[in-house]
Amino acid sequence: MTPAYVAVEGGHVLEGRGRAPGTARGELVFTTAYTGYEESLTDPSYEEQVLTFSYPLIGNYGVREERFESDRVHPRAVIARELTEDVAAWLEREGVPAVDHLDTREVVTDIRDGGAKKCGIAVGEDATPEDALAELDECEAMSEHTEIGAQVSVDEPVVRGADNDGPDVALVDCGAKGSIVDSLLERDATVHVLPYDATAADVEAVDPDVLFISNGPGDPANYEDAISLVEEFVEDTPVAGICLGQQIVAEALGGSTEKMAFGHRGVNQPVLDLETKRVVMTTQNHGYTVADPGEHLEVTQINVNDDTPEGLDGVEYDIITRQYHPEANPGPEDTLDFFDSVLDMAADAPRAVPADD
Repeated sequence: MTPAYVAVEGGHVLEGRGRAPGTARGELVFTTAYTGYEESLTDPSYEEQVLTFSYPLIGNYGVREERFESDRVHPRAVIARELTEDVAAWLEREGVPAVDHLDTREVVTDIRDGGAKKCGIAVGEDATPEDALAELDECEAMSEHTEIGAQVSVDEPVVRGADNDGPDVALVDCGAKGSIVDSLLERDATVHVLPYDATAADVEAVDPDVLFISNGPGDPANYEDAISLVEEFVEDTPVAGICLGQQIVAEALGGSTEKMAFGHRGVNQPVLDLETKRVVMTTQNHGYTVADPGEHLEVTQINVNDDTPEGLDGVEYDIITRQYHPEANPGPEDTLDFFDSVLDMAADAPRAVPADD
């Protein structure tokens, strides 16, 4: 059996079976999803994290690229009770260390009791506990990854659906899942994918019907350029956001965000709409949340489990955001109408691109 060690913040080292060799470090988190492992592993929001699957068997329906959310695996390492050969081989090809034959119940309970933790991983024939501890010593907190957007964003603007007849969407790519772009394209939008550090001039060149801030990894306060874009365009251009995008919009409009103890990650998070009183099940992956929406935003949906904001609307501006992933990959399809609302807002709202000073 190939040795594998997981050193967890606090000093203890877990031993498992190595399935893909290498060393890694990152924030140790867990997902409760029992399907959608391909989507989870390729979700850019897991950048700089070590992903633990709480469901015991990962890989029971193979690996198919058409389910991928991006072009690579994003977690720094993967932990499971048992990984199939298909998934283990995939992770090895990707150069992502993988460990199984661990008591993942213990790992999840530790995170739930003490919050997300730093960890170090060492897997290989010559791996030692000291190697894992050395990785742990070098691990940084998520808030310290100030340029994490550069690791997951496009480098240059990309246009998708140029021949479509619907609204023009300026999508600020902070680590956007592919299914978000697909959901907009399916509704005949033209999607202008812009880098996470896009300038006002980049947005003005698009002349968008809506400014859309994507999901992504890390601390929303570190996305200063995206925050500035919302501040500059919100008075004249409708604004939408998903996950990190909701947090960035709140930061831009005078609200505040905070780190959660262990976040929401899975496909069964219940969300209550405060107006309709309808509860929907949602896919989520985030470690930060809106603590205070501020005076320009109102909370329209909340998480049933902890009352954290799941939906925000603008009080005087055209804004709609969601903390969860309404594109429903891989989870329930209860909330796909979010994209219709975004494009309806874009089509109906008067707008004017800010003039040059």
